Amino acid sequence: MELMISITLVAAIATGMLMAMRGGLLSLDRTQTRLEENRRAMGIQRILTLQLGGAMPVRTGCGGGQMSPFAFRGTPTALQMVSTYSIAEGSRGYPRIVEYQVAPDENGTVKLVVYERLYTGPGSTAGFCGESIALQGSAQPLVAATRLAYCRISYHQMNPDTQFRGGGWVDGWTDPDLPAAVRIEMVPAAPDAVRLPMVAVTAPLHVSRSFQDLPYEDQ
Repeated sequence: MELMISITLVAAIATGMLMAMRGGLLSLDRTQTRLEENRRAMGIQRILTLQLGGAMPVRTGCGGGQMSPFAFRGTPTALQMVSTYSIAEGSRGYPRIVEYQVAPDENGTVKLVVYERLYTGPGSTAGFCGESIALQGSAQPLVAATRLAYCRISYHQMNPDTQFRGGGWVDGWTDPDLPAAVRIEMVPAAPDAVRLPMVAVTAPLHVSRSFQDLPYEDQ
């Protein structure tokens, strides 16, 4: 009888220890998942900032013999530009034609998708010609953010009187020059107190106006 009681007590203690270990492992797994999601959110925001800030003042092949506009076009839901920063190779790779698109997501939310293509000169900028933005994205896009209540892209316009920044934010960009900055506003549909939210990314474009007026030649 005493042996049976001892075995029962040992079995109960072992079961309790296993349950406690299982709960601890599940908590550790959830914590690691949240940390990975937070690191990814911080990494995506850094990538967007570097990619937007790396805008190149390259001309398109749409000039028809005249001075063509710069390869930069944008709407509240789409953006095309040429950047020195690549998602795959960072700032050490070849320039890329970057395309941002706000696309529908599940449950009525939206997501921000990033496409990249290799920039090989004015001949690769056919997507910048025409009245509307023609996205020609790669086969494997990067989903930068999902489950967003809304995502909006805006552009900072220079003051036309002083030719310096201070003209305000606009919803679209079709001017032949480059904007002073780009902002991507992202608001999560269901905020979570334990996860870093995707917030607005604002990146200045470090291109002087005097440099924009000079012709650009690919080397």
